[in-house]
Amino acid sequence: MQYKNSVSFQVCGAYALFSDPITRVGGEKFSYQIPTYEAVKGILHSVYFKPTITWVIDSVRVMNQIQTETKGIRPIKYNDAKSNDLSYYTYLKDCRYQVKAHFIWNENRSIEFKDDQNEHKHFQIAQRMIEKGGRRDIFLGTRECQGYVEPVEFGEETGFYDQTPRLDFGMMYHGITYPDEAYSDETKGAMSVRLWRAVMRAGVIEFAPPEDCIHKKVRDMEMKVFSQDENFTGLAEFQATEFE
Repeated sequence: MQYKNSVSFQVCGAYALFSDPITRVGGEKFSYQIPTYEAVKGILHSVYFKPTITWVIDSVRVMNQIQTETKGIRPIKYNDAKSNDLSYYTYLKDCRYQVKAHFIWNENRSIEFKDDQNEHKHFQIAQRMIEKGGRRDIFLGTRECQGYVEPVEFGEETGFYDQTPRLDFGMMYHGITYPDEAYSDETKGAMSVRLWRAVMRAGVIEFAPPEDCIHKKVRDMEMKVFSQDENFTGLAEFQATEFE
C-alpha cells in the first residue's frame, strides 16, 4: 500500500460486555476489564466492512475509569423457547474508548477483488462512515450494549489512566482467525483462536498484530469463495440490469 490509511474515532456506551469465553460455559457472563481486539474489530466492521480490506487495530485508549455492574438476567433457554433461566451478567459501565486502526489489503482475496483495491476510495468511505456513526448498529461486545461512534483525534482530552504507568491484565482472548484472513500456513483452511498478554501503559493498550499472538486451531473450515457467476455481481453489471 502507498499510504498508511489510519483512522481514529471514539466509541462510548452505557454498558459493555467483552466476555471471556471461559466464563460463558455455565450461562454466566463476566466482562474483561478492557476491550478485546476482536470486539473493536467488530465495531469497525459495523462502521465499514469490505472483504477487500482487513482492519488492523493499532491501539485503544481507555478514557473512563474501569467500573463493573452485575445484573440479574433471564435468558431464554435454547432447548425450551417457552421458559427461561436466571443468570448474572457482569458488565462494564460508563465506557468510553479512543481507537486507532488502519486497513491493509486482504491477500486471501487479492484475486477475487483485485479491481476493488483502491486505497483512496476505501479510506474516504471509512472516514465518512465514522462521521455518520457507522453503517450498522454499534455495540460494545454484545448486542444489548448499544454504542455510539464519532470522529476524534487519538490522544486528545484527558483520560482517567493517563498518569498510570502500567497495568497488566494477564493472558487474554485476542480474537478468532477465520480462513479468509489467514496469515500463515497453519491458519489456512481452519478457524483458530488467538491469545496474548495485555498491558495498558498510561491508559493506552497497544495491540499485538494477529500474527504475533499465540494461536490454537479449533477446527477445519473452508474459506467462502465469491464467484462472478454464482454469488457475486459486479457494480457495472448490477447497474446495467437495474436500469434496463
